[in-house]
Amino acid sequence: MGEVLGFKRPRPSEKHRGKTLCRSNFHKWEVVKDKQFDVRQGRLITVLRCARCGEMKVKAT
Repeated sequence: MGEVLGFKRPRPSEKHRGKTLCRSNFHKWEVVKDKQFDVRQGRLITVLRCARCGEMKVKAT
């Protein structure tokens, strides 16, 4: 039989790391380079994704 590994339970501070900032609307926005052109409206757009929570935001340029 294999060796039994004991898993460490994450502390609450590790579990909720970075989420409190996003809840207070202090996101860490990064530009996503994959999609830069909106086909429906026919103009350039900037897609932003939060590095912490993954929320997406679209800006028309």
